[in-house]
Amino acid sequence: MDRVIYIAMTGAREVTRQQAAMSHNLANISTHGFKQELNVFRALPVVGEGARTRAFVLETTPRSDFTQGAIQQTGRALDVALRGSGWIAVQDAAGQEAYTRMGHLQVSQNGILQTTNGLNLLGDAGPLSTPPDQDILIGRDGTVSSVPIGQDLNAVAISGRIKLVNPPEADLVRGEDGLFRLKSGQPAEADADVGLISGALETSNVNPAEAMVSMVSLARQFELQMRVIRAAEDNNRSADKVLMAN
Repeated sequence: MDRVIYIAMTGAREVTRQQAAMSHNLANISTHGFKQELNVFRALPVVGEGARTRAFVLETTPRSDFTQGAIQQTGRALDVALRGSGWIAVQDAAGQEAYTRMGHLQVSQNGILQTTNGLNLLGDAGPLSTPPDQDILIGRDGTVSSVPIGQDLNAVAISGRIKLVNPPEADLVRGEDGLFRLKSGQPAEADADVGLISGALETSNVNPAEAMVSMVSLARQFELQMRVIRAAEDNNRSADKVLMAN
């Protein structure tokens, strides 16, 4: 009976974890540039004396779906989307370099170019700053230019260039804050081939219909695991009665 419980118990545990990941995906359907998290189960034998016949269910290393989301035109000068693969370098809460595809930008009160959730964009020499009372223009290569309000393009001044990177997807790991980093912990090299689309945003790559179907499927899997545990308990009770009768 304990062998059945091992499988059912760990299976139910991993289903709840996958439900949490799927709920997180659903909660970020409207988050620009979000990449959905993928989870897969596998069976592993229990290691140790007296446990060679036991097995349990374990979630494999969570992966991310790096498929590009749809490009949505906004016409807003501070909205940018990445052309194909690539990432925008930002400064995380600890002051370290991290990567995102969320290109909904703003200028802080201190003139720092940020994402709308307050992360500073990084350039060649740290966070990018812009002069006050300026119209901001962002070029295809990430060049940030400023023009005094009411002036023509002859008065344009270059403030810097957004750091754009394109490390191998296998080298990236998602942090608890939703940002991606290199597994090595080192900053990635800037890639001149990564380009931006100005006046556009990349939508989340989560498919709402598929996510809802997965949630229903996971709920049924959890119910099935609970039924197996209850069946094992009933079998144990029946076995106890037979032993007591003899």
